[in-house]
Amino acid sequence: MVLTRDFRKTIQARAKRDPAYREAMLTEAVDCFLSGDVEVGKAMLRDYINATIGFEALGRQIGKPSKSLHRMIGPSGNPKTSNFFEILHFLQRNEGLELVVTARHHTHGGIHGVAP
Repeated sequence: MVLTRDFRKTIQARAKRDPAYREAMLTEAVDCFLSGDVEVGKAMLRDYINATIGFEALGRQIGKPSKSLHRMIGPSGNPKTSNFFEILHFLQRNEGLELVVTARHHTHGGIHGVAP
């Protein structure tokens, strides 16, 4: 989905004034990754970065070129796990958040519907 310039400005304006919105953006991006929806997770993470710190500043903070970060989190990007978690660690620290994983049991059984 391509976002229009006006829509991006709206997201950025809301993110600047609303800490709960920024938290929800980052949390939802991570939730997408954890649920296997990597493409949506990357798109949401890009939106979050663009609406908050920006790729240039993020790159300076973690010692990676901003163009590399754009590629990693781009639609065809596939960041190394260490890079991905380095980015998430910094974004959490920058936002003053600590994201945690909570385990939940599904009612349909184990993996692919097969009971454990």
